Amino acid sequence: MRLPPRPAHSALILLVLAAVAIAATALSFAQGTHPVSGRRIASVMDARGAEWLDRPEREREEAPARAIAALDIRPGQTVADIGAGSGYYTVRMAEVVGPKGRVYATDIQPAMLDLIRKKLDAEGSAGNVELVQGTLTESKLPDAAMDLALMVDVYHELAQPQAFLKSVKRALKPDGRLVLIEFRKESPWVPIREEHKMSVAEARMELEAEGYTFVRTIDVLPWQHILVFEPGGRPGTVP
Repeated sequence: MRLPPRPAHSALILLVLAAVAIAATALSFAQGTHPVSGRRIASVMDARGAEWLDRPEREREEAPARAIAALDIRPGQTVADIGAGSGYYTVRMAEVVGPKGRVYATDIQPAMLDLIRKKLDAEGSAGNVELVQGTLTESKLPDAAMDLALMVDVYHELAQPQAFLKSVKRALKPDGRLVLIEFRKESPWVPIREEHKMSVAEARMELEAEGYTFVRTIDVLPWQHILVFEPGGRPGTVP
């Protein structure tokens, strides 16, 4: 796969400044290292840094429209945007599942859920979205209900990932999918702090230890991996 060019100098400066702002507003949860991979667990961005999630450059830098297309979401499905933040992916997923589908937007921060509620009200698109306040260990999603659970740049921040993955597994249908979108640690030029990146090997090690089955990577994004897992089933391959 051909790597995209390095971002322009001005864009890189902007991203560095954004990273500083995000670090300054990180929640003070006790962070440690993952007991399986040894990966450093990153701090969680709080609602004061939410403007970065809705920055105009995000489509160019991360290609979320391409990510949504790659997820193969179908009308009428039930999906979850876990760690939804400002609802950037929530509103896009709601459009795809349509009025007969449902999106559960979860976050541990009430302030983030308030931002999503305001965004949905402003766009008049709240009819098929349900807001859920989770915890550090529980998604609070209904059991065996999700066709897809999506975490966009979220998994690497889970303070108690093993317990949380168990709760997500309960929420997935037997043929459901857990999808992680994570900045590529394998690409050192991606202008994101190292603790906010993950490699395919790290993700596989951690999720397979909790009984998930790796299905594949979808590498169609400029800076991120799309990593697809199932709660059980066939062994995965990397195309």
